[in-house]
Amino acid sequence: MVSVRVETIVAAAPEAVWDAVADVGNVHRRLLPGRVAAARLEGDERVLTMSDGSEVRELIVAVDHEHMRMAYSVQGPGRLALAHHHAAFQVIAHDGGHARLVWVTDVLPHDREPAIRARVERAIEEMRAVLES
Repeated sequence: MVSVRVETIVAAAPEAVWDAVADVGNVHRRLLPGRVAAARLEGDERVLTMSDGSEVRELIVAVDHEHMRMAYSVQGPGRLALAHHHAAFQVIAHDGGHARLVWVTDVLPHDREPAIRARVERAIEEMRAVLES
């Protein structure tokens, strides 16, 4: 299994960043507007409609308010033909009242690592920009 870890410093209070991350039904409004067109919750699953109209189904594994950590898993092979996917965000207090946003994604097969890395590196910077706006 390959782990892709990306992080960024967000010029916003950790509690504000966590509030957006933990609001799993509003990722299309609070974290990735434009990339994610819509989101809906179906029990423990979140269904994302991407800007190209495709859908991604995610199991929300944990929303841990105490540790400001949210974990999810993409269900099914989906667009990138993944055999396994598990990811987690964690928000950590950083200097000056800012937040460190950490995103770790574990995937199989190994050869999908470059595509996953490119996607999450772009997405975390998009999130930072939205969170700072």
